[in-house]
Amino acid sequence: MAATLVSLPALPEGWAAEKDFKPVGKLTKDSATQRTIEPVGPHFLAHARRARHKRTFSEDDRIQAQERAKKVEEDNDSEISEPEDPMMLQREAKDWKNQDHYKVLGLSKYRYKATEDQIKRAHRKKVLKHHPDKKAAAGRTEDDNFFKCIQKATEVLLDPVKRRQFDSVDEEADVEPPTKKQLVKGNFYKLWGSVFKAEARFSKTKPVPLFGDDKSTKEDVENFYNFFYNFDSWRSFEYLDEDVPDDNENRDQKRHMERKNTNARKKKKAEDNARLRKLLDDCSAADERIKRFRQEANAAKNRKRLEKEAAEKKAAEDAAAKKEADEKAAKEAEEKAKVDREANKKAKEAAKNAVKKNKRVLRGSVKDANYFVTGDAPASTIEAVLGDIELVQAKIDPDEIAALSAKLTGLKVADEIKGVWTDEVKRLVGAGKLKGDEIKALKA
Repeated sequence: MAATLVSLPALPEGWAAEKDFKPVGKLTKDSATQRTIEPVGPHFLAHARRARHKRTFSEDDRIQAQERAKKVEEDNDSEISEPEDPMMLQREAKDWKNQDHYKVLGLSKYRYKATEDQIKRAHRKKVLKHHPDKKAAAGRTEDDNFFKCIQKATEVLLDPVKRRQFDSVDEEADVEPPTKKQLVKGNFYKLWGSVFKAEARFSKTKPVPLFGDDKSTKEDVENFYNFFYNFDSWRSFEYLDEDVPDDNENRDQKRHMERKNTNARKKKKAEDNARLRKLLDDCSAADERIKRFRQEANAAKNRKRLEKEAAEKKAAEDAAAKKEADEKAAKEAEEKAKVDREANKKAKEAAKNAVKKNKRVLRGSVKDANYFVTGDAPASTIEAVLGDIELVQAKIDPDEIAALSAKLTGLKVADEIKGVWTDEVKRLVGAGKLKGDEIKALKA
């Protein structure tokens, strides 16, 4: 039987025949067998997708890129998701050295614990969101400063040397020592354990002893304190160096800056050692385990003396507690009295200011009425009207002044204003607070 040849359709542009077609069956020497050629591979699938949706090459590429970007964002949202600070988005790219690289990439909760894979995925997510081309396509014309900040943060954190330098001065990863108030309310060992766990990241020696708890043995506690009192830190502080000029023309300046940076590093190193030693001093001073170990050692030598000291200590603590309670009560009473005095003072000032304001309204009302004359008011008339105003004000209390001010507020017609004043004069005369012959200008 003669072999049957299969004619193949013309390959679309971009197809590679060897990898896009798969033979099914085989042709032997003894018999010629027809074989079926089936189109397979990513190129055929892309061709079928374009044909089904009636897309051009460029349209299909754009839609596929958008779907891939969306998938990356959805994959990352669950693990790397952090609200962006609006102030951070406005950072100048040239100020990159002062930026929080972990915060820029949304890795604040990981910091020095972030893996290289997390950093890369965080960078990819941020780039997809803040790339200048994407902003331009969305119609936004912001500058690319924050995009440059993203790139610089990634450059620093993916470089082991630069990242180590940044981690050396990353204060955001530090845990502040607990305050006395926190120690009263919280767990002493948990609070201080968090502090030294953060400090342990700088140790050249691994593993680092744990702070432990109230059940730790004397050996474990002594091992912990000995380790940290002789702490060997890798912190170098060169990230904070001032920039050294690279040009050869300023060699003296370059050497000067290098010496200055070296001295600054030594100073910061000494300050950091002193800081850690103070932490240990403060912690050990309040560590009940150390007190307990000392007491147990002394008890083995002289139990009676320790029992007496314990009784004296309890009495002293009770006395101190009573004294503290008395002082606290006295202080609270004093603070309450002070608050009451301040409140009374403010109330008096407010009342005084209200009276002043209302008196201004009273004087202003007669001025608005042109002192109840037509044309320019003579000085004698002004003097007589204001004299009556002062006389009436002297005869009434602040509440009556406020009521009279409320009646005059908003009045502009002279007769209406004068009517209010004459009514008030009549009221005072009727109450016996004012004699009729005392009034000169505000009579009915």
